[in-house]
Amino acid sequence: MKKSFVILLHAGVWLCFYLMVAIVLTVYYRTDVNAVNQMDRIMNAFNNIFLFAFLPAAVSFYLYYFVLFPKYLQQKKYVLSLVFGFAISATVAVLAYILHRYFIETGRVMDMDEGGKHGRSTALTTIAVMTFIGIIGGIVGWVVKGFITWFNEIKLKEALKEKNHEMELALVKLQLDPHLLFNTINNIDSLILTDAIAASEYLNRLSDIMRFILYETKSDKIPLTKEIEYIEKYVDLQKIRTANENYVQLTVIGNAGNKFIAPMVLIPFIENAFKHTGNKKLENAIIVQIFIHDHTIQLICENKIDPGKKMKHQAGANSVGGLGNELIEKRLDLIYNGRHTLQTHKTDYLYSINLSIPHE
Repeated sequence: MKKSFVILLHAGVWLCFYLMVAIVLTVYYRTDVNAVNQMDRIMNAFNNIFLFAFLPAAVSFYLYYFVLFPKYLQQKKYVLSLVFGFAISATVAVLAYILHRYFIETGRVMDMDEGGKHGRSTALTTIAVMTFIGIIGGIVGWVVKGFITWFNEIKLKEALKEKNHEMELALVKLQLDPHLLFNTINNIDSLILTDAIAASEYLNRLSDIMRFILYETKSDKIPLTKEIEYIEKYVDLQKIRTANENYVQLTVIGNAGNKFIAPMVLIPFIENAFKHTGNKKLENAIIVQIFIHDHTIQLICENKIDPGKKMKHQAGANSVGGLGNELIEKRLDLIYNGRHTLQTHKTDYLYSINLSIPHE
């Protein structure tokens, strides 16, 4: 939601507040048959309304808005929200009452009523009314903040849906690139005469990868086990393109269990590592480590850079093989909204990324 619209929304809330107060005061003094110089009394009432009504309502509104809603209500801590909300409104009411009585009127915290009796009961009643006003103001703050949050979430989901569509198209285009597909099929074909069983197994893995890309990635969340399974099959297919058994090392540490993540958030970095590692004879040219922690998933991916192809790597470092870093980072921002960390490090001989994302 645009900042200007939020400001207008707040201004509208307080305009309605003052209009309501004006209507109540006007109706009250018009029905008061003993009123003398009603306009002066109305103006005097407006002078006092700041402390008795506006201050408790405004302070409660913004404390509920900025503190209670994100830290308690949005986290479904309903009891704490109610307790702290009442405490805030009551505290503000007491302070506003003391400020009015002690500093603005006669310097006495407690006043005398018309009959000459001590005004303790009147003070308690006034504080109770001010507390109620503060609670109403706070509830309005919750409603306004809830509406803004709801609206922003809708816009975020729309943007995420659009970005996911772009990501899906980019991934399909990347994975179905004719050269990659033909090379894989040729590699499998070469195995048919020497090892038909292995060729059939690799062909099934290629089929599984195509099926995963075309169907599994349509969901917002997928089991972590499926993402890891896809990565393992992708790495296995890449291995048949070289006789170097130590070309790539893939390690998964931790229990995937029933954890869920957004689809295709790990694989783009691994694909980029294969694309920019030209020398397949290097030992441990690509090292992929996936750590599954209690609340996060960490991906560390390193690929060695062939000095002989340094210029080619630099030329492609920004484009990241048709699936740009900018697109990947935007998708991560939309999905995790700053709850992830992504660090990259590049030297003349090594490129590495360290990604940490929360799982559900």
